Amino acid sequence: MASLSPPLRVCRGILKELRAIQGPSYKQSLAYNYVMEQFRKNKVTGERYCRAQLEAHHDSHTYLCLLMSTRSHLVLHNLYHSKGERSPEEVAGLVGLRMPTQPGGKGWEK
Repeated sequence: MASLSPPLRVCRGILKELRAIQGPSYKQSLAYNYVMEQFRKNKVTGERYCRAQLEAHHDSHTYLCLLMSTRSHLVLHNLYHSKGERSPEEVAGLVGLRMPTQPGGKGWEK
């Protein structure tokens, strides 16, 4: 299994993503209450070390990855799909290319 970041860092990361999705009132949401309840319930103490706590930590890390990936996907989707149909010259420019020109200096005939 891959190395997991500390539980506190994962909890803060999840809360940061919730704040990005829901805005400043994220602390009144059901998602916030559920996340905090789960982290408090699976808190590690010096007297307890169990597999369920590790599974909960892994699940929380996976959920954080899902939230971050979803936000990144939405940003990219809005960046590249919000403008509608693009011209061939504009599409070529996105990937750093130029459209070929005719020998007389004119572009492709339409």
